[in-house]
Amino acid sequence: MDFLAESDGPGVPMAARERLCLLALAVGLGLAGPAAGSEPAAGEQGVSAICLEESGWWVPGARAAQRSDSRRVLGAVVGRDLVLLGEEHDDADHHRWQLQVLAGLHALRPKLIIGFEMFPRRVQPVLDRWVAGELSVAELLEQTEWDEVWAHPAELYLPLFEFARMNRIPMLALNVDRQLIRKVAASGWAAVSTDQREGVGNPAPAPAAYREFLSEVHRQHASLRGGSADSPGRDPAFDRFVESQLVWDRAMAEILARSKAAGGRGPLVVGIVGNGHLRFGHGVAHQLRALGFGSTATLLPLPVASAECTGLPAQLADAVFAIPAAREPSAPPRLGIALESHRGQVLISSVGAGSLAESSGLQPGDRIVAVAGRPAADVSTVQGAVRRQPPGTVLPVQIERGEVRREVLVRFPVD
Repeated sequence: MDFLAESDGPGVPMAARERLCLLALAVGLGLAGPAAGSEPAAGEQGVSAICLEESGWWVPGARAAQRSDSRRVLGAVVGRDLVLLGEEHDDADHHRWQLQVLAGLHALRPKLIIGFEMFPRRVQPVLDRWVAGELSVAELLEQTEWDEVWAHPAELYLPLFEFARMNRIPMLALNVDRQLIRKVAASGWAAVSTDQREGVGNPAPAPAAYREFLSEVHRQHASLRGGSADSPGRDPAFDRFVESQLVWDRAMAEILARSKAAGGRGPLVVGIVGNGHLRFGHGVAHQLRALGFGSTATLLPLPVASAECTGLPAQLADAVFAIPAAREPSAPPRLGIALESHRGQVLISSVGAGSLAESSGLQPGDRIVAVAGRPAADVSTVQGAVRRQPPGTVLPVQIERGEVRREVLVRFPVD
């Protein structure tokens, strides 16, 4: 794609924030594959020599990233069939950037459709009623089961939902229920009966580079659970994990492709999807190509900070926006647990090795009954209580383990 990028010379020394550890890891693994999904020509892999200057658009290249601007970038992608906007789910600036891009695309091509990874397919009628102005925010979140399905703070996403409602832009539920993804990860896609597949077709096989990227993600998941993972070549659990990610990618790609097929050359379809499903043309973009949709652009937000320079991986995306560093408060407290909702109960599904939760005595399978003396109504209630806990204080957590109810005291360290 020609973004008519302009070069700013050698660039200003900037750096990717630590939150881009997976990106840096992907570069180290040689995953600088082209956004279009074809194999790169000789010399096209690697990292651009230029460093990113914050608050602007950059186009990755084989030898150097080039500075661009909104007019060039949005003008180039607005004629595509599909535009994929990435995010780190818990980064507020990423969602502000998405809103900015949506507004720019809407100004150039008012007929839009916006798909969201955050919603499973079954809640599509709820999204339709929201866009029609028939639901309040509280009703939207309740009827889409936001706290159980997604769990990330709704306030991060509400400006996007309000933008769609205000402009009567159709919203699409791209995802499937997490139970399906878990079932594939546990037993494999072939073990899932047709009537349980939620209409998802067979995914296209994963490119080797995507498998390599997912192998590191799988190892990190295993480490979080206190276990270890064999090398991808001899670990059946890894193969099932890859299958689960492919089903996830395929489900989102099918809804995006279906909406575009129904709309012909009408509305521009925009997908709001996590970065891990989009980098280097893998994930959703790969499944879209398998479905016959090659006219897709991927735009990613890239946080930077004023530290030592790291380069921009060639062909990471069609373009990236370098988000300026912000003075932020200390990271909220973390227990180091993964939570899930099951039949109205909040369960601890995993406990990180060396975490506060482990040192306090919390265990996988514990049912959280109350936090700080208040009933644990749902996952977000527990998460909110943890985030609000001041450093150097004690948080009482009431749990049930088997038939026994007990109180665990979590002592948060001083900053």
